[in-house]
Amino acid sequence: MNATANITNRPEWNCIHTNDSETMFPTNFAWGAATSAYQIEGGWNVDDKGPSIWDTFCHKGGRLVFEGQSGDVTCNSYELWEEDLRCIRQLGLTHYRLSLSWSRLLPEGITRHVNQKGLRYYNKVINDLVASDVLPMVTLYHFDLPQALQDQGGWKSPEIAAIFDSYARFCFESFGDRVKLWITLNEPYVCAKLGHEDGIFAPGVKEPGMAAYLVGHNMLRGHARAWHSYNVLYRAKQGGSVSLAINSDWAEPLDPASPHDTAATERYLAFTLGWFAWPLFVTGDYPEVMRSSIEVRSKELGYQEGSRLPRFSKDEPSLLGTADFFALNYYTSRRVKPGECCPGVLGLKSDQDAEGVVDPSWPVCGVSWLAVVPDGLRKLLKYIKDTFNNPAVYITENGFSQVGPVDMDDFKRCGFYHDIIQELARALREDGVDVRGYFAWSLLDNFEWADGFSVRFGLFHVDFSRPERPRTAYRSGREYAGIISKYRSQTMVNI
Repeated sequence: MNATANITNRPEWNCIHTNDSETMFPTNFAWGAATSAYQIEGGWNVDDKGPSIWDTFCHKGGRLVFEGQSGDVTCNSYELWEEDLRCIRQLGLTHYRLSLSWSRLLPEGITRHVNQKGLRYYNKVINDLVASDVLPMVTLYHFDLPQALQDQGGWKSPEIAAIFDSYARFCFESFGDRVKLWITLNEPYVCAKLGHEDGIFAPGVKEPGMAAYLVGHNMLRGHARAWHSYNVLYRAKQGGSVSLAINSDWAEPLDPASPHDTAATERYLAFTLGWFAWPLFVTGDYPEVMRSSIEVRSKELGYQEGSRLPRFSKDEPSLLGTADFFALNYYTSRRVKPGECCPGVLGLKSDQDAEGVVDPSWPVCGVSWLAVVPDGLRKLLKYIKDTFNNPAVYITENGFSQVGPVDMDDFKRCGFYHDIIQELARALREDGVDVRGYFAWSLLDNFEWADGFSVRFGLFHVDFSRPERPRTAYRSGREYAGIISKYRSQTMVNI
């Protein structure tokens, strides 16, 4: 089936009178910001919540996380939700992307034991959003697997797909009368590679060349089951849409005239974007260049225990068409050349045989990996349109970080938001990409995983040194609010 069949018809387009005559957005464009449960909620062990893999990972000590920090309290949004809602209203958002803590709802990971306090919390959050005319986009899984399930094998276990489906159905049943945009899984690439190959994210597994592919495979299986459950059991009465959030850089050859760089770029995109988008939108299976590269590397290294990249069973729900829209997390871009891996190493990086480098002309913000390339988003959107049959697209994460001393007058980030919105507008007007919404990362400064609180992406500054965790808008937050206000008012006039 057409993967975009369950999205409403393409909206009427309206030009927007601004200083840039090229700017245009649809009347119902989603202007949003995003967060995730572990990064903002705190309350890690209160009101009967069960531990997650990130609780365990952070509590191990050592140097797993910057300065031994954790999400035990972070923004304390579990107790200060009304403050978050005030920030959302101050920005004038039309949409807010949040995630549910699986272990807050189901401490053991299964529906046998439902935590009513967690259920009441999320019902209040969703009800408050709807009452404020803000539409929730809800992510079921944003890196924080219940530790009880990890103890049974986690995402490496074949049983996890059915368990995730049961959790998803519980959430559809509990919140689906008000939630119309669902993300099953956030960034499975990150979960697979950083969590199960590199070991620098929870659960801290280091099994190069093996575990990442198995984890990615089981996450896709779980997503497919959840999508089919929604399609059969809930879509008719709830009228929502379901997808999976895929992160990807834009990539282009370091030397456009080099066939080696061009081939490396194809592999780079296949092992990131294609790994999870190809099964959903194109063939129901992994990109052929990905599978063949892994098999070639296995043969070179004498690996003889079967394919390291699993195959999907025909007895399970099909993956093809199980995305009602394309959910894209974009942060940066790379120039690509063939990899320089050590020979004899079994691993995802050596399988990919592609290295992404930062162009010296690109400014780097905050963290070393985050080169600021707004036009890379436009190029990636056009690639998605041409490669995946012009799906409806939501930019579900995009942001610009700070490190070091807090700069409340963050002029560079203000400029970034203006530039990225202009590139979105050009993708709409000039390239015909069906972009439906934009979610800035993040509403609040928060716990940025292994970087702890050293990296700040928030539209609002959070003072983590004070128990009240006061929220104060950065200049970029005020600028984003102004952008939203201008565009929302001007989309009301047809040109």
